[in-house]
Amino acid sequence: MFVNRNDPSPIWQQLLNQAIHNITQGIWEPGELLLPSRELAEQLGVSRSTVQLVYEELLSRGYTVTSRRGGTRVSQWNPVTQTTRETIPEGPVPPSIPLLNSAVDQLQDWFGGHLPQEVKIDFTPHEPYVDRAFQNHWRQSLLHASAAMDVSDWSYGNPYGLLPLREQIQRYLLLERGIRIELNQILLTSGAQHSLDLIAQSLLTEGDTVSVEDPGFPAAWMAMNYRRMHVAPVPVDGHGLVVDQLHPESRLVFVTPSHQCAIGSVMSEPRRQQLLHQAVQEQLWIIEDGYDSEFRYRGDPLPTLYSQAPNNTLYMMSFSKMIAPAIRISAIVGPARAIAQLARVQELTYRHLPVMDQLTLTHFIQKGHFMRHMRRVRNVYRRRHEAITKAITASGLAERFTLSGAETGLHVFLEAESDYDEEAVTRLALEQGIRVYPLAHYCLESRRKGWVLGFAKVDETLIEQGIHRLAGLLL
Repeated sequence: MFVNRNDPSPIWQQLLNQAIHNITQGIWEPGELLLPSRELAEQLGVSRSTVQLVYEELLSRGYTVTSRRGGTRVSQWNPVTQTTRETIPEGPVPPSIPLLNSAVDQLQDWFGGHLPQEVKIDFTPHEPYVDRAFQNHWRQSLLHASAAMDVSDWSYGNPYGLLPLREQIQRYLLLERGIRIELNQILLTSGAQHSLDLIAQSLLTEGDTVSVEDPGFPAAWMAMNYRRMHVAPVPVDGHGLVVDQLHPESRLVFVTPSHQCAIGSVMSEPRRQQLLHQAVQEQLWIIEDGYDSEFRYRGDPLPTLYSQAPNNTLYMMSFSKMIAPAIRISAIVGPARAIAQLARVQELTYRHLPVMDQLTLTHFIQKGHFMRHMRRVRNVYRRRHEAITKAITASGLAERFTLSGAETGLHVFLEAESDYDEEAVTRLALEQGIRVYPLAHYCLESRRKGWVLGFAKVDETLIEQGIHRLAGLLL
């Protein structure tokens, strides 16, 4: 061992590295007695405390053993030689999880995939409108939340979610949607997929049957499939879910009644009452996803199923759709006993949401930024909704294809005949810099065809251009 005075690293670190090298390479054999610390210090010209620090570190890491009479000796162990390393494989191979891989691939297709073509006009139905005004107000809330944080805020949080934020959500649902609930009926999650996964773990048993809309929200059946539930597709028509065709053994039904996820239909009142009656009679859970129900262009948002059957319904709302996808905060509203069960699973598997995000959103709502943002984007969506419906009519597409879903939400649906090659048109449109979203990616067994066209992130001029280019391909 030696000391390099020109080496910037501490002397004790140099000596420790050399000692570990000597032991691991077998230069110092197992059981070999090391020099007393005083003697080694004199040989190296360093203080005894430096050598003692090295010996203490070797002992704490298990490289040596020590006794009062036997001194310090190299541990009895089998060092890994270079020859041994060459025979060791790369490591355990992760198991094949077909359900996971296929679900992720499907999800990527649904989002539009990772395609190399440059896209000028993207009719994405997945993202809302975000502007500089929102960004500035969010930054203000973030800075305020950071400055106002107390030391106690950095401890483990409540698995239900931050209490002040749940109070703001409680107030919002009462004033805007007429939903009267207690705070223990609200659970915060990090998005719709997280919510669905929690529900599957908490309220269902592996192998249970769940009914989902077809076409419908792909993440719903993917989450249930991954948790090994039996997923039963149920057709959707112009009046919403066809309740008569629910699987007779269903334990849960997933619906988007205010604006059907894909074809955009609104669930009719007779169908709503039929579903609610069946849920109560057969003790089914209803998951009601109100993902974009706040954006309605004819009157106020429709009443929720939850307000009519609160003991059987779990209502999901998402700030990812109302504000921005990067805000991974959603809420599940439901009966207290069910929410308590979800909170227990959350406490075990996830613990709680990041506190800074919750504090920022709390301030954002408290200071009125959220409601001002909602009023502003509603006006934007109203203009863009009008632009896309007018463009579809003016281009002649409405004469050849069926337009639906034009009352609520952030997308419309243009339906084609069942023998139409929607994928070919999707590829041709992409070649011209236009991305449209084929209905096939929303379907389990359904053979319906068409395109889901979002308008939230496309300005009015580009909407008109994109629709007329699409008409050139379709007509």
